[in-house]
Amino acid sequence: MSQLSIYHTSENVTPIFHSQDHQEIATQLDKVSVRFERWQAATTITDETSNEMILNAYQQDIDRLKSEGGYCTVDVISLAKGNPNAAQLREKFLFEHTHNEDEVRFFVAGQGLFCLHIDDKVYQVLCQRGDLISVPANTPHWFDMGSDPEFTAIRLFNNEAGWVAHGTQSEIASQFPQLN
Repeated sequence: MSQLSIYHTSENVTPIFHSQDHQEIATQLDKVSVRFERWQAATTITDETSNEMILNAYQQDIDRLKSEGGYCTVDVISLAKGNPNAAQLREKFLFEHTHNEDEVRFFVAGQGLFCLHIDDKVYQVLCQRGDLISVPANTPHWFDMGSDPEFTAIRLFNNEAGWVAHGTQSEIASQFPQLN
């Protein structure tokens, strides 16, 4: 189940806010200009569904976002459970960083934990199947896919180069809870 936990940066154990209600999550994230939505596929998605079929199933929502946000590149990324490179892939995203563009992800399957460092708070958003999150450009954040990740996500980009991270040199990511 999707959830949001908000912590003060000085308190990494007890959240000041926690919810599993999608509307409450969207409302809290909207206050800090982070978009959170639920999408429904136009067709049934299975493990055998191709990337092209996934994009077609969500084409209406993708087109709406492309029109609203000026996104020019869309792709699908998948990671299967039991991947021998999981630890190295996980480590690649566990440091606080920013991007010059929005980071837009829609979870077709599986889950991932987006952690946003905004002002004096950390917003931990557990995204599950059906969740879209759009982290605004230049927002410090990190991503935890878990120790044995399994997910499929649609990614939208403002530029054709795709994902480029800029490290913040902060150690805050290591101070907050991670996925198992």
